[in-house]
Amino acid sequence: MKSEKGQSIVETALMVPVLLLFLFGIVDFGRLIYITLTLDHIGREAARSASVHSSNAAIETKVNNYVAGVKAINITPPEGTRKTGDEVKIELKYDFNFITPLADTIASPMELTNTTVMRME
Repeated sequence: MKSEKGQSIVETALMVPVLLLFLFGIVDFGRLIYITLTLDHIGREAARSASVHSSNAAIETKVNNYVAGVKAINITPPEGTRKTGDEVKIELKYDFNFITPLADTIASPMELTNTTVMRME
């Protein structure tokens, strides 16, 4: 039989990149779920604030204090035209960047949006 000294090194060299891609993918998926749930939560908080007649500046400050990097905050209807019984809609947009090397070149940044509608009190 021939010597098989380098076989385990070659197998390891072939499998490590695949395992690292799986690891980075799991981390990215976890980050994606976390940010999606966080946007949903802060969207509800912002809609609740808007429904009790808070100002747009106060709502935007609350959102930016909770989630850094929110790209856009759209609040409709405008601040001066809200009446009791109307629906207020909060739309948040966030750019999600992958840390996985291959996913970063293919699909980054990915825009996450969250829309929450609540009735004015």
